[in-house]
Amino acid sequence: MTDILAKDLDDLKYAKTLLENPGLAARITNFLGTPIEKGFALLPGNWSKVVSFSTQKALQVAVNSAILTIRTKRAGDDPANGLHKIMVAGSGAVGGFCGLPALPLELPVSTTIMMRSIADIARSEEHVLSDPQVKIACIEVFSLGGPGKDDDAVETGYFAIRSGLAKSVTDAAQYLAKNGLIEKSSPALVKLIAQISSRFGIQVSEKMAAQAIPVIGAAGGAVINTLFMDHFQRMARGHFIVLRLEKKYGRDVIKQKYFVL
Repeated sequence: MTDILAKDLDDLKYAKTLLENPGLAARITNFLGTPIEKGFALLPGNWSKVVSFSTQKALQVAVNSAILTIRTKRAGDDPANGLHKIMVAGSGAVGGFCGLPALPLELPVSTTIMMRSIADIARSEEHVLSDPQVKIACIEVFSLGGPGKDDDAVETGYFAIRSGLAKSVTDAAQYLAKNGLIEKSSPALVKLIAQISSRFGIQVSEKMAAQAIPVIGAAGGAVINTLFMDHFQRMARGHFIVLRLEKKYGRDVIKQKYFVL
């Protein structure tokens, strides 16, 4: 097996820590001091339809307004994580005050901010944002929810999720590389967003359940959205560390090392 530099192995260990521990639900539960399942019982009967519609819309808006139009910046600079958290906390305050009815309006805003933060993290890990594969990898982050309490690690681990999305990711990246711009109605992008939104919707549902708990309110909604943002920033950091190392050593080498760490 190819030898990996000690620094790169440390980076891979750090990435695995981010990607595999813990899920958003656990972090929100720690903040609330009560299981978020109590919040699900307080949501209206149509909540799953609202979440499904809102996640698809949010990803479509974020992809077209953030990723596909983002300007290339110098690779390697530190990302503005703190600024992005402040911005998304503001939209979370609205969601915390208005609840589920505000989701179709609030989620596209917060998701677009998160998408820009994810791209910023990709750049800080030495990825070039003009690369179609990097742009698609930014979208892919929203499928990386981290393990939940009922998850089977074999089925929902980081590499399992990537394998499940591999063909859609490749098709979307190839379309973007060939055409220079990917239309929101293109089959490649529609399929990818549909697959990712089904997983992203799990995290959004957990966020809404937490915000449904009466003690949350506007201030609590801002904190929940900050945790939401921080969660995907952690996923993005881990994801782009792994991709950076795969580019250097090959995916098979990194995948094997990842599983034995």
